[in-house]
Amino acid sequence: MKAVGLFSGGLDSIIACHLILDQNIQVICLHINAPFIVSEINAVEKSFRTLRDRGAELVVEELSSDFLNILMAPKHGYGSQMNPCIDCHIYMLRAGKNLMVEIGAEFVFTGDVLGERPMSQSKGALDIIEKESGLEGMLLRPLSAKLLKPTEVEIDGRVDRDRLLDIKGRSRSRQLELAEVYGLEFIPSPAGGCLLTDVAYARKVEEAMEHKELSLELLHLFRYGRHFRLPSGSRLIVGRNESENKVLEGFSGDEYILLEPKKDMGPTCLLIGDDDIELASSIMARYCDGEGDVRVRVNRGGLELELLAKRLEDSRVRELMVK
Repeated sequence: MKAVGLFSGGLDSIIACHLILDQNIQVICLHINAPFIVSEINAVEKSFRTLRDRGAELVVEELSSDFLNILMAPKHGYGSQMNPCIDCHIYMLRAGKNLMVEIGAEFVFTGDVLGERPMSQSKGALDIIEKESGLEGMLLRPLSAKLLKPTEVEIDGRVDRDRLLDIKGRSRSRQLELAEVYGLEFIPSPAGGCLLTDVAYARKVEEAMEHKELSLELLHLFRYGRHFRLPSGSRLIVGRNESENKVLEGFSGDEYILLEPKKDMGPTCLLIGDDDIELASSIMARYCDGEGDVRVRVNRGGLELELLAKRLEDSRVRELMVK
């Protein structure tokens, strides 16, 4: 028998997978790589090690552009910021259902814990998610199964309900005990998670919606740099450190204009839009070391030019910053 497990890489999803593996069920883990989730794919791989040792498989899918419509108008609303938690769970479980059908699995399971998150893991929310994902009777939550209605595979004995758990609430004490039982060397931190709940990140998302420019690529870029909205409507992203500069350099191409100081120490900047190159250069110059004007190298689709930029006054910089 096969089962598909939604795998975030967090402790709950790791333990859920081990509980299903304990019942001699083949586990195929589905990780959906979303730009607003803090965990990078290497961290997911690290979390998966003990499961791979037990024969589990990992499938990684990229978030589809269809998710943008959900993010802009979630049926079940937002949480504290721009986080459409219930709709997001439904989206991911539908992907799990598609994989279930494709590989001939018999149910889908998750690491959900009843009451752990107020918006998406209340009893009512779990019921809505199960129904609207099209997985009624086929969605198992091993960590809280004994507190929830039995699924079809529990009723007919394909899964032993007595070997499932009754965890609820925010404490991780029982999960940590099980982590020791299963010999987990890497225990993911509960910190981090979905950036859509972060005030600064959520404001960038909201502002992009206002300008009708939201994209999966921007959801990735919102993780980096200072963002500015220029009078023409162009977006400028200013790197804050060397690692961010390298990320922004990777986006250079026909759709972007890359700005770098030629001699002074300073940030790499990415301009999305055709106008306001001089203003963008002046903002970049504001963050360069030294004094006086800054010579700027502008790379536009492989064509380079140079210009001399005056440092923009702080009051104007603050006015243009997305915050």
